[in-house]
Parts: sequence; structure tokens; C-alpha cells
Amino acid sequence: MNFEDTLKQYEPMISASIRKLNIYRDHESFRQAGRVALWQAWSRFDETKGNFTPFAYRSIRGAMLDELKREGRFEEHVTQTEDDLLIVICGASTLAHEWSDNLSDALVTLSSTEQQLVQWLFLERWTLGECAERSGITVAGIKKRRQRMLVKLKEILTKQ
Repeated sequence: MNFEDTLKQYEPMISASIRKLNIYRDHESFRQAGRVALWQAWSRFDETKGNFTPFAYRSIRGAMLDELKREGRFEEHVTQTEDDLLIVICGASTLAHEWSDNLSDALVTLSSTEQQLVQWLFLERWTLGECAERSGITVAGIKKRRQRMLVKLKEILTKQ
């Protein structure tokens, strides 16, 4: 069997792995990681060692988990950059509590929920998980709120 036929046969397994791992964005990059893992599994599989299907499944799942870890490390660094950027925007490289007038005005335009999120994330340096637990929503929900809030602040600050 050539690889194209194998790919057609195992494409549903790749989609199922994406669903089982609760991957909710960038489906195509994870699908591609699964295809590469399938090709690697196909090219190194030894028929004397058993059935290909479990080997392919473990390879696909492992590649997607690796991709999730890489993405997590990337987001961790991006978050740190956003934190540092907010402190620089605040003009408070020594003390984060010293807000500039512009930022102070911008923060007033945020809802109380968004202001609380700024407090937790940037002043108290809570993790996304801690914020999610405290507010009773998912980590993904906190990430989305943080992103919307930062966009809102950026728009307000660039208008001033």
C-alpha cells in the first residue's frame, strides 16, 4: 500500500485525535502535524512487530501533544512579552502601581471585570489557570478576555 492510500484511510483518525484532544483552533496546523507523524510512522513501521493502526494512532497523538506543548511554550513567552509591554506602556518600569495619566484614563474605560483581570494578570502576576479558577470560567475564556482587553487598551492608547 502506498502512502497516499494510507493517508486517505487514516485521515479520519487524525480528525478524531484533534477532537479528542479538544483542539479548538489552528486545526490545519494540527492536521498537518498528524499527517507528518503518519508518514513517519508509515515509513519506519516494521510489520513483524504487530498491527499498524495502534502504532499510527500513538504516533499521531504524540505529534499533536508535542505541537500543543510547543504552542503552550510560545503562548507563555508571548504572555510575558505582553506583560512587559503593559508595564512599559504604564511607564512603571520600577513600580507597576505608578500608572501614567494616559493609561489611567484608558483603564477607566474598561469594564469592572476587565479591570479585575488587569489587576490579577499584570499586577498580582496570577497565572491564567488561577484567574480562570477565581472567575469560574475556562483558561481559554481568560485568554480570549485578555486578548480583547489588550486590543481595547491598545486602540484607546494609540488614539491619545
